[in-house]
Amino acid sequence: MAIEKQEAAIEKETGRIESFSDGVFAVAITLLVFNLRVPQLSAPLPGENPTLVLGLALLKQWPSYLTFVTSFATILIMWAGHHATFKLVYRSDTPFLFANGFLLLLVTVVPFPTSLVAQYLIGPYAAMACAAYAGIFFVINIAYYLLWWSAARDRHLLYPSVAPELVKIRSRNTFVGLPLYLIATALAFWYPYLSLGICSLLWIFWAFAFYERKPRQKTGEQDAETPGLHDLVK
Repeated sequence: MAIEKQEAAIEKETGRIESFSDGVFAVAITLLVFNLRVPQLSAPLPGENPTLVLGLALLKQWPSYLTFVTSFATILIMWAGHHATFKLVYRSDTPFLFANGFLLLLVTVVPFPTSLVAQYLIGPYAAMACAAYAGIFFVINIAYYLLWWSAARDRHLLYPSVAPELVKIRSRNTFVGLPLYLIATALAFWYPYLSLGICSLLWIFWAFAFYERKPRQKTGEQDAETPGLHDLVK
């Protein structure tokens, strides 16, 4: 109970950072919709079925639909991870501010590789488009790791009740993506679709990782539950 009383007296200092960050995430996720374009068709030729012509034109744009859904889910999971981190952090310093700013810079870039893949996934340029897509997320993973490291080093920005086990879990999960995104970037030059698959599986992994079992930490005679990842995204 002592830790709980101590946390109740702590004033959270990151409100402005979180509000600003939420706004950047919202803008980035909204920009994705501009990759969905209405097919430009001329008047149907004699004997053509207009419904079939438009339907086929819409089907040909399937890379745009695929990348839109994938990138929307990606940014949503990125926001959930960002939200989870700030549930554990109650104050900030200069390295943390700049690490967060670097991450937000990359979040705003996500619509660009999304558009690149949507336009060039079918054709000879697919390899480079997918390499750029995976490469961007490799750098984003570095940004997440820097954000978490700047908060968790010496635990100086974290709430007192955050258990060491939780710090280890988040550090491990964040690091997992670095080698896998690097592999995805390299594989894109030979297997573009496999590269995209690795990127998608990584985001699925982190989506489930947010709900892992929360560690417990003893405080006096009873266990006081520390913030867990499945609580942080509520």
